Amino acid sequence: MKFLNTLLASLLLSIALAGAAIAGETVNINTADVATLDRVLLNIGPSKAQAIVEYRKVHGAFRSAEQLAEVKGVGLKTVEKNRDRISLGGAVAARPAAARPQVAAAQPRPVARR
Repeated sequence: MKFLNTLLASLLLSIALAGAAIAGETVNINTADVATLDRVLLNIGPSKAQAIVEYRKVHGAFRSAEQLAEVKGVGLKTVEKNRDRISLGGAVAARPAAARPQVAAAQPRPVARR
């Protein structure tokens, strides 16, 4: 009987630790594919995960977790629920050329004469 109690306690502890490991998983929203976003983020299914990837293709890398709320179907409440699961990665990827603002060529400043 003592053996069964020890075995059961060990099993429950293993399940608890495995659950904590799964709950601690993070996802880089700037590089993750649809399947990973769907698996890791709460309240994000395949269609919202696809919308995140499409938004990223058009607008470039996310600069903050809050920017994820700009994706259709994703609200600030969902971002808050996932805050500890969201990673932006080490470097922010460049925005696509279509999304970059055009910068005018530098003009020489007039010289003031006395």
